[in-house]
Amino acid sequence: MTLGYRDEDGARLASLLWEFGPGWRMISSAMLGGGIGPREWVLNAQVIAAYARMDPLDHLAELGPEGAGPGVGMLTAASVDRYVLASDGGVDAVATVGLRVPTWAASPEGRPDPELRPALLDPVPPAVPAPGTINIVVAVPVAFTDAALVNAVMTVTEAKTQALIEAGFQCTGTASDAVCVAVRDTGAGGRPGDGTGDGTVDGTVDGTGELFGGPRSTWGARIARAVHRAVLAGAEQWTATHLG
Repeated sequence: MTLGYRDEDGARLASLLWEFGPGWRMISSAMLGGGIGPREWVLNAQVIAAYARMDPLDHLAELGPEGAGPGVGMLTAASVDRYVLASDGGVDAVATVGLRVPTWAASPEGRPDPELRPALLDPVPPAVPAPGTINIVVAVPVAFTDAALVNAVMTVTEAKTQALIEAGFQCTGTASDAVCVAVRDTGAGGRPGDGTGDGTVDGTVDGTGELFGGPRSTWGARIARAVHRAVLAGAEQWTATHLG
């Protein structure tokens, strides 16, 4: 994982880049590289609060690693260089947390979400969705079935919401959060960049991958604990920085 900076829109902005390489499958809600499939990298790029580009896919492609294979790209107005990393039993979770506009998933139609800390720049035009403010990337060193990947996203979301409520925020997240869960492709062992792939599948059934990703499954429980710690620490850090 590499932290880099760029000057853009009159601001110094940070980005986190994970270069996993071949042998990984990912599920993501991100605009670039979303869905389920083989992916080789993940980019979490900070943008200004008043981000208004109408070509975010092109923007993310420009910021991604040159000459690399397919990857995942997500945007956030949170301070990316204040990311939090947490690990549990071989699972790594990284969260960038911004809570300027916390939301409940189910809210009465037309009711505006509360703004805890007004943006320093002009507000985003109404027709342009704001960049995601809680982005979570999880790496799991074993293979998952597609169904288990979907379950893992549910687990990530539940752990995130638990952490936010424990941190004192009355919300389920923000309206534009993004998530990415990376798992080994079937037949690949090891962790990102450690060169330990041995052609085995740890804990899988008939070589197809883990069947379960819920919070009481072996790997789902590890995902939940890692995400919970990362988001809780990130939320507490955001509170101390912006509301303290």
